[in-house]
Amino acid sequence: MAHVNVFDTTLRDGEQSAGVNLNRLEKIEIAKQLERLGVDIMEAGFPASSQADFDAVKEIADTVRGCSVTGLARANKRDIDIAWEALKGGAEPRLHIFLATSPIHMTHKLKKTPDEVVQTAVNMVAYAKEKFTHMQWSAEDALRSDYDFLVHIIEKVIDAGATVINLPDTVGYTTPDEIGRLFRYVQENVPNIDKAILSTHNHDDLGMAVSNSLAAIESGARQIEGTINGIGERAGNAALEEIGVALTIRQDRYDYQTNLVLKEIKRTSDLVSRLTGMMVPGNKAVVGRNAFAHESGIHQDGVLKESSTYEIITPAMVGIDSNRMVLGKHSGRHAFKQKAESLGFELNESKLKEAFESFKNLTGKKKEVTDDDLFAILTDTQTEHEDQLKYELKAFQVQYGSITRPTATIILTRPDGKEVEKANTGEGSVEAIYNTLDDLIDGDVHLQDYQLSSIGKGRDALAEVHVQLTVDGMKASGRGSAQDVLEASAHAFLNAVNRTLYQSYRKAYQQVQV
Repeated sequence: MAHVNVFDTTLRDGEQSAGVNLNRLEKIEIAKQLERLGVDIMEAGFPASSQADFDAVKEIADTVRGCSVTGLARANKRDIDIAWEALKGGAEPRLHIFLATSPIHMTHKLKKTPDEVVQTAVNMVAYAKEKFTHMQWSAEDALRSDYDFLVHIIEKVIDAGATVINLPDTVGYTTPDEIGRLFRYVQENVPNIDKAILSTHNHDDLGMAVSNSLAAIESGARQIEGTINGIGERAGNAALEEIGVALTIRQDRYDYQTNLVLKEIKRTSDLVSRLTGMMVPGNKAVVGRNAFAHESGIHQDGVLKESSTYEIITPAMVGIDSNRMVLGKHSGRHAFKQKAESLGFELNESKLKEAFESFKNLTGKKKEVTDDDLFAILTDTQTEHEDQLKYELKAFQVQYGSITRPTATIILTRPDGKEVEKANTGEGSVEAIYNTLDDLIDGDVHLQDYQLSSIGKGRDALAEVHVQLTVDGMKASGRGSAQDVLEASAHAFLNAVNRTLYQSYRKAYQQVQV
């Protein structure tokens, strides 16, 4: 079977999803899980875009050893130099340069002639090749480019040192037939194409990203690019978990294999969903909560008699264990640590102590603590900055009635350690809490989005809230979980505010260092 490399861009293209704002610890946690999933190449970010992105890419490159870490760069020397500083400590440093090749992009965005675009691409690939052993060049908007122009520029950049040629459907416009035709045309007409690997990167604007990726593989692509849960710009990217499972289930059609560890799919999906705040739809292929649910009596009867009648994918294949061990109030620290490790978390002693205390507090409220509950506790603990100055919720009370205006009274500990207390009202209980918090917090705070969901099932399930805020114009997302919806709402609000505090602290520290 032919091998297909998996290029994951969850931490770069995926983070460009509207409202997603991962911090450094969250990126590191996702990167470690992607390594466990078995991706071949991990695009950790765009180092030249910000100091925060540079720091995250550098730490990921210095930490991850099971795959190649890459970063994105525009076709200019500054981006390339910054990317090298971030990536040079990696196990296999590589660079991903992109430059638009479609007439509409060259004319209106780049304002360059085709000859100027070729010259820029060749010069920058050659410059990057002096530093990077592995060089990927992307023809942005390739599927709306002139085929003969693509053939010309691809030949030139391969001669300049490109080892991977990516032909992305940047705007999600193409069809499986069209993308197959392009990949075959390039292979048949680029004389030195044997010196490079062809890669496919497809957006999902018309809902065909996965189909287009599979069609490209059939037509010669030996690298697929995508994200976990299909997150990304606009309608998102090709969902890597769907492609990996499709190649496995339909080996009669696709004689290709990847290094993906399929049993890590569900855990990876859950982690990305929780940290980005982008909920997975119930009917999402492979990882949705209904992917293995059977409502119809006919289906249920068939599955009970023989699962293959209606299940082409087994839950165990993607890491859904029906015999999960449940912890309770009598479970000890050792069992808790083992469970944390089985869920993919490596906690230091301080974090383990904090997570175990949160677990014990929850066992006082819930008879059984499920994997989903533990996953929430461990994720929150692992991705919180230990030395962070922050606002902390000490106590709150909400008065609500059908004939009275909701009123929230809150006691906060400020970043300077001082306790403050205020009360305010709102049209609803959550609004009352947020109006009160707004009064207690320094800065101009505006709520942009609020999402509520449950962790697990049952009347004692944890509530999880994701919010998006601006604090003095700085965007931040936050999350909070608790058995009480109002408490979860307060924690999510403060989590977002505290992120802006940390960003401001980091910025001030970096300026002092300079």
